[in-house]
Parts: sequence; C-alpha cells; structure tokens
Amino acid sequence: MSKILIFANDYKTIANFRMELLERFLELGHKVTLSLPEDERNHVFTDMGCSVISAPITRHGTNPVAELKLIRVYKDQIKQAAPDCVLTFTVKPNIYASIAAAARKVPYINNITGLGSVMQSESFLKKMMLRLQKYAYRKSACVFFQNEGNLRYFKERGIVGEQARLLPGSGVNLALHAFSEYPPERETTDIAIISRLRKDKGYDEFFAMMQKLLPRYPKLRFHIIGWVEEEAYREKLAQYEKEPRVIYHGELTQTQVHEVLQSCHCLCHPSYHEGMANVLMEAAAAGRPTLASDIPGCREIVEQGVTGFTFRVQDAEALTEAVERFLALEEESHREMGKKAREKMEREFDREIVIRSYLEQIEAATALEVGV
Repeated sequence: MSKILIFANDYKTIANFRMELLERFLELGHKVTLSLPEDERNHVFTDMGCSVISAPITRHGTNPVAELKLIRVYKDQIKQAAPDCVLTFTVKPNIYASIAAAARKVPYINNITGLGSVMQSESFLKKMMLRLQKYAYRKSACVFFQNEGNLRYFKERGIVGEQARLLPGSGVNLALHAFSEYPPERETTDIAIISRLRKDKGYDEFFAMMQKLLPRYPKLRFHIIGWVEEEAYREKLAQYEKEPRVIYHGELTQTQVHEVLQSCHCLCHPSYHEGMANVLMEAAAAGRPTLASDIPGCREIVEQGVTGFTFRVQDAEALTEAVERFLALEEESHREMGKKAREKMEREFDREIVIRSYLEQIEAATALEVGV
C-alpha cells in the first residue's frame, strides 16, 4: 500500500476529470490525501474514502508573499502526510507543490493541463512563470503533457527533458459520456458551446457568428452553457434575452451537460488555447460532431471533415464558414460524423489509458508495486 498526496487548485479539477483515478487508487488499497482550497463540496472525496486537507490557494492571485506562504504550507502538508508520491495538477500546485516535494525529497509527478492565458503574450510575468516551472520540474519523476504542442514548447525552452510524457488529455469516461442516438433535425439544428464566458474561450467570435447566422438560418438554435467570468458577456447575453433561438443554461453539472448534448446536433469550441479540450472529448464520446479552433488540444480530437471541422483561431469569419459548412451537409452525414467521433474516443481517448499511465509512473517513481 502506498500513500499518495494530490495537490490541485480547485474541487472541479479533480471531481470533473480524475474521480476514476482516485477510485482506482482506493481499490488498490492506497491511502489518498488531497490538498485543496476549502469547498463545501469536498465531502465528495471524504465520502469515497480519501482524506482532504485545506490549502490557501487562489487561482489568479500573484501576491509574492502569499505564494511563498503557499510553499511553506505545502512543505508542512508533505511532512505531515508523509506520502510515497506527490501528484500535482494546474499551474500553481505544479510549481509550488513541486518545489515543496523536492525540498522534502519526495517523488513527484506533474500534469501540464495547458499553457494558460499568461503564456499567450510576451510579458515579465510569462518569463517569470517559465523560470519558476523550469526550477520546479528539475527533479520531477514525470511531467505529463496533454498535447504534443505544449510538450514541444516546454522541451524547446529547456524546461523539461526526458521525464516528459504525453497523455490523451484527461481522457474521457466513456460510460458517463455514453453514445446517444443523433436527434432528428426536422424542426431545429442545435449547436452548443460549453465553457466559461470569457474572451479567450472565443466568445467574441461566437457572438459575431451568431449575429450573422441567426437571420440566415431560421431552423438554427444555439445553447450556451457556462458561468459568466467576464462581465462584458453578461451584456452580450442580455441582447438575446428575447431571442427564443438563443438559450443560456448557466452553469450545469456534468450530468446536465450530457443531457443538453444529447438534445443537440453539434458542439462548437472556438477557444484560443487548450491542454486537451475535455468538452470536445465528451461531445465526441456522446456521438456529436464538433467544430473547434485549429490549435493544439483541439486538432488532435477533431478529424477534419470526418468527425467535424476545425477553423482558424480568433477568426469570426472562419468560424462562421465552419458552421455553414456543417449546416450544408445532410442529416445522415452529421449522424455518420457523430458515430466516427465516438469510435475515435474509444480508440484513442479512453480515460483508462490515463489511469494506466499514472499507475506505471507512480510505480517507477516510488519503486513500489502499485499494481495495474
């Protein structure tokens, strides 16, 4: 039996994409502790048999005093939990928990879930983050990347070396996101977007596309799912308050998201940057064609003209053309795209692939038999 300590910045980081990993650890008899910010939902983890300890982490804070305090907290938590291996997810835990684990001489494994918005433009903060990550990962047993583009970016800058490994994102739970029959398009063709309402998720381009296409296609209907993270988009939504063909669902649970996807014909994802777009995998697993930005973390999932279409990132006209290209196809072609999307998920993105990779790397890092 091993003791595994997991650091993450948010309840959802674990609950939405890594519950199966926790379940496998527990099934194999390992003791699992999670370090997370306080959240009333954390009882989900204790209910299943994990321990939870609180960490004073803020997702977007940059106060250096608070960041140094977080390293001290992490070092104390590692000392108290005495883990055989540390796992980290998302940028801050990847950096600060790694530094703490290295100081405590505990093997650690990182997961790079994407470059993040800081890396999209040249700035002092970007340079600082790259230096911190290079320092943090210097003793890492394994650094998992979710797409080839991110892995190449870090290798070219000397941030990681031979310890880098590629995963198919977080994988997709093929049972939870079960295949569902493609709905008829007799009355409407429904397109969904599922992400936080913020600029780098492509909402400027999405609203521009909607404005052009709603008058042209009377059967076209849009579903917007996600919480408003940038207030400008609350005003945008208000413009469509009386438009029955634009439905804002707010934030939904994963089960509710799947129910909406079942009723839709296509998912649109015009994001500016991704690790591996979970929402695309989930839609494809459900048997829905997908339209996505032609960027790392999306192009691996969408096969052009086979399971959907990709388009130039940050380009409203290219997005509009992709939607019209989809609408020009017959319903049977849409149905076939959805079937092929599901087959691709089964073949390449099953979450079981991710679980096996973690078990192998933990075994290698600790030289303990953790089983598969």
